[in-house]
This record gives sequence, C-alpha cells and structure tokens, in this order.
Amino acid sequence: PPRSTLDRSSAASDVYKRQLYNYVNPRTGKKAPLLSDEVYKVIKKNSEKLDSTIIYNRDYNYDYFGYKTLERSYLLKLNGVVVERPQHMLMRVSVGIHYDDLDSAIETYNLMSKKFFTHATPTLFNSGTQRPQLSSCYLTTVSDDLDGIYEAIKENALLAKYAGGLGNDWTPVRALGAHIRGTNGKSQGVVPFLKVVNDTAVAVNQGG
Repeated sequence: PPRSTLDRSSAASDVYKRQLYNYVNPRTGKKAPLLSDEVYKVIKKNSEKLDSTIIYNRDYNYDYFGYKTLERSYLLKLNGVVVERPQHMLMRVSVGIHYDDLDSAIETYNLMSKKFFTHATPTLFNSGTQRPQLSSCYLTTVSDDLDGIYEAIKENALLAKYAGGLGNDWTPVRALGAHIRGTNGKSQGVVPFLKVVNDTAVAVNQGG
C-alpha cells in the first residue's frame, strides 16, 4: 500500500533510531521522540538480537482489512506517514512491556506475531512510547454537584487522550425536576450533562 513501510526491509533498530527516536518536529524544530528513552536504550543495546528475531513475512498473515485497521490507528506515524511495519509494532509493544527481560519480550513478540493472542488497544498504541499508558478501561462515579460533574468530564478527556476506555456511573446525579437547595431551583436532569460528555468524547479522540 502507498504511504506506508510495509514493503520496506529496514531493520527495526534502524527504523526506531532514525525515524521514531530522533524525530524533530518540522514546524518547531524541536526534538519530539515517539519512543521512551528506556525502550530506545534496550533496542539500541540489543539491536542485533531483536532484529534477527523479527520475521517480516508474518506481516502478510494479516488480511487487507486487518492491515488497513493497523495502518489507520495502530502503527506509529510521522507527519501522517506510517513508519512502522506490523512486526515493528509487535516488537515495540513487547519491549515496552518487558524492557531488559529479552527472553520474555521475544516470547511475547512471537506469540503475538503468530496470533496466539493480542494486547488491548491502549497497550498496542502506547507501549514503548513517551506515555506508556497500557490500561484499557476506567470506571468512575459522578457526584451530585457541579464540581463533581465537571471534574468527571475533565477526567474523561484526560483518559481519552491516551486511548483509555470510559465508563461513568451517573446514578448519584439527581433526576429531572429534583429540588436544588442551593438555588431553590429545579434540576435539568442528567441528559444535558451527557451531551457535554458525548461532545468531549468526540473532541478528545486520540484513540480513535
């Protein structure tokens, strides 16, 4: 496919060093590495072993829909161009989980590469990067006051920023028409706030 590295044979260590770790933002001129220092050091130190472990032919075990899904949301990009092959992603994730425990990292890579299992979306997105947020889902309870409601919305935005799944319990929030002691008015219920929650989830959509 165009605009991707699927047909390139660059070693993983070279891809990560040249493109992902040494990346400089073209607009600001500032270094903006996608990889964490810790993961990059492990890759650099063990580059020959990790490169020799990767089996690129396994990229072609994905069907078209599977690869396009990876290309759209999972493979790391620079300036809108994919700079990871699927096998690079799986090795990045494995090293990001196990660091210097190479035996475990290689075992994890092989199991994922052979499709015995896969990790959840946030792990595939974030493992080995500057923000290694690997958790999938967050459940919160919204309290029955404006501070609590908007704090919950803020938390939703910050969690969605790094691809966390969201679940809010709105049970404590008073129903439509309930009395508000502080203003002697009536509650507008939960629905108006849910509209704000929904718009926040649409706006902060880094996880896709």
